[in-house]
Amino acid sequence: MTTQSTALITGASTGIGATYAERLAQRGHDLVLVARDQARLDALARRLRDEHEVAVDVLQADLTKQADLAAVEARLRDDARIDILINNAGMAQSAGFVQQTAESIERLITLNTTAPTRLAAAVAPRFAQASTGSIVNIGSVVGFAPEFGMSIYGATKAFVLFLSQGLNLELAPKGVYIQAVLPAATRTEIWERAGIDVNTLTDVMDVGELVDAALVGFDRRELVTIPPLHVAERWDALDGARQGLLANIRQAHAADRYRRQS
Repeated sequence: MTTQSTALITGASTGIGATYAERLAQRGHDLVLVARDQARLDALARRLRDEHEVAVDVLQADLTKQADLAAVEARLRDDARIDILINNAGMAQSAGFVQQTAESIERLITLNTTAPTRLAAAVAPRFAQASTGSIVNIGSVVGFAPEFGMSIYGATKAFVLFLSQGLNLELAPKGVYIQAVLPAATRTEIWERAGIDVNTLTDVMDVGELVDAALVGFDRRELVTIPPLHVAERWDALDGARQGLLANIRQAHAADRYRRQS
């Protein structure tokens, strides 16, 4: 991120998204800020323009609504200045699985999986044709930790990780950089919106520290950045075990342990 460009950031009015906006503005990037809260977006945009002398556009949108999502897709397809997409918008899961309604499930999955996929799909052809561009998908360590008990939320974040890995295989050879950022608990408003008091949690990372670490991973061109992980080799071992598993599942016959004994 050493040359000036334009980044579109979803969920940009607060938390991780707003902090990305601050950090990228400090680096001299122009911005397109996307979120539901028009007043907060406008206030953030004014401050960033004044403090960092960058161009900041505001695009009010609720990404669970088809018309709003389509408008952001169109901006990504048509605005050739945008060469960074930060897929940050998301929501947490309130209560357990059996307490969910059809509507809450639909909204969570739409925002956490459908929206980032469609936005990436909107911009990827242009990036691939230009042999440049970056897509950053904000996931979560919950995506590989069902023990944390947020089954639907964790499943959506597992999707984000898989999507990022798959996009990397397809798009990296075309010059497009993909990054999956996997935070652990981070001090943002997402907890309050889920009805959880963040002050009851332990080991919660400051959002500024999270984004700063994610940007270090960006600059290093990491595929998977896990800011709270101190021993990087543990991720390497997990991914290595996954790849080793692949070598054993391409078989024409069932494993011996599944053959009925006479």
